[in-house]
Amino acid sequence: MPTLLSIVIAALAGGVLSTLAAAATLRLASSWIPRLVSFAVGALLGAVFLELLPHALESGGVHYVMLIVLIGLLAFFLLEKLVLWRHAHGHEQHANDDDESEHDHAMHGHANVDGGRPGLMILIGNSVHNFCDGVVIAAAFLADHALGIATTLAIVAHAVPQQVGDFAVLLHSGFGRTRAFAFNVGAGFATLLGALAAYGALAGMERALPTVLAIAAASLLYVAVADLIPSLHRRPEPIETAKQALLIGLGLATIGIAHIALEH
Repeated sequence: MPTLLSIVIAALAGGVLSTLAAAATLRLASSWIPRLVSFAVGALLGAVFLELLPHALESGGVHYVMLIVLIGLLAFFLLEKLVLWRHAHGHEQHANDDDESEHDHAMHGHANVDGGRPGLMILIGNSVHNFCDGVVIAAAFLADHALGIATTLAIVAHAVPQQVGDFAVLLHSGFGRTRAFAFNVGAGFATLLGALAAYGALAGMERALPTVLAIAAASLLYVAVADLIPSLHRRPEPIETAKQALLIGLGLATIGIAHIALEH
């Protein structure tokens, strides 16, 4: 299959199809969501340590690749801090506006106005995140077809529980189900845009791939360690921890099996 076609299919799976899967998941019991998060942690860690980093190290120097990963982790930390700061600043500003105009507050409704801002933040943040996922997918396929498939599996695994959470925030913000679904599908197409942009920029630039793969590894590693794993600590019971460890192992095994199957 041509590389560009593989990238397009993988990007649609990572963006739009994961949104459809998330919509279906909403019909399941809420207890399934932490299970999906645990599986996503394993899949992401597997993609980073079994696929992305080994490929980056094959064509790039060890010290250089590790430096890029370190810089990437710090950059994603600062980027997330910036988004959180702007979100909190927006709420603070809105609270001041409410104090100045109780009449406007009564006219528009507190829940809808307060909720609209987080809903907008979710859509913007989701689009940017999906665009970056598309870049990761394209870079992985340009490096190696098997790497691209394994990376796509990891991205889909973490995108589904993420989309479920996004749906919940949008509904809480006053979006109707149909509108929330349409907006999330639209944001999912940002994955395809990111993939096509990266393909156009990176095709024929083999020297840049180790750097891009290292950044991609930092991105997925940050999502797993900073965003997903902390949520698993909310259930410290031994039996729940055992279930989480089992599902993390299943996620790792999925990437490992995909790697073995695609290499032979």
